[in-house]
Amino acid sequence: MRNIAVILAGGSGTRIGNELPKQFLQVAGKQIIEYSIDAFEHNRLIDEICLVCKTEYVGYLEALVEKNHYKKVSKILSGGKERQDSSLAAINAYTDDDAILLFHDAVRPLVSNRIINDCIEAMKHYNAVGVAVKTTDTIVSADDNECIHFIHNRAQLRNMQTPQCFKLNTIRRAYELALTDPDFVATDDCGIVKRYMPDEPILLINGDYSNIKITYPEDLQRMELLIHHNNIE
Repeated sequence: MRNIAVILAGGSGTRIGNELPKQFLQVAGKQIIEYSIDAFEHNRLIDEICLVCKTEYVGYLEALVEKNHYKKVSKILSGGKERQDSSLAAINAYTDDDAILLFHDAVRPLVSNRIINDCIEAMKHYNAVGVAVKTTDTIVSADDNECIHFIHNRAQLRNMQTPQCFKLNTIRRAYELALTDPDFVATDDCGIVKRYMPDEPILLINGDYSNIKITYPEDLQRMELLIHHNNIE
């Protein structure tokens, strides 16, 4: 079975307040997406890397791959307007049903070898695997008046991260079912499997609180601190 990292780099990054998509911003001398690619390029269990981005950045990424001499990047695909469009572009690019696709946000640049290895190990026994950390804040539901409606049991709550990993035939089938739903909208791929293939178990492995997603300007400062603290090059 081939282990294929699919790095999703189609976001616009509007919330970070920069014209350049956030995955291309520089932190500690490298672009955010370079850290993400490096993590999978240097992992011994990853066979191949597929990058998915907006059409106008395909040439940009081709130049980046050439500059860094990435050997595992085999495909650079054009994504779509929504996240699920980018995932679907990668799904449609492969035909080996037993291949394992690890979908990873380009703006989670500090994913560790341990997380990647744990995902691949878990895929020996499951068709779908997610990464999550325990929620540290109390989570509440609000009513229409912005008053507390319900306080959730924090012990059962998790914050999802990436990668999210699937056998190709499993995630392809989930999307086939999803695309027949006129109300289909998704924020992540585990959610698609859970909704449209509810009998398919999705194992959660432990993530890491340093596996942050770059969303707001303050996340850039936190990323730089983590890079220096962990001696990441």
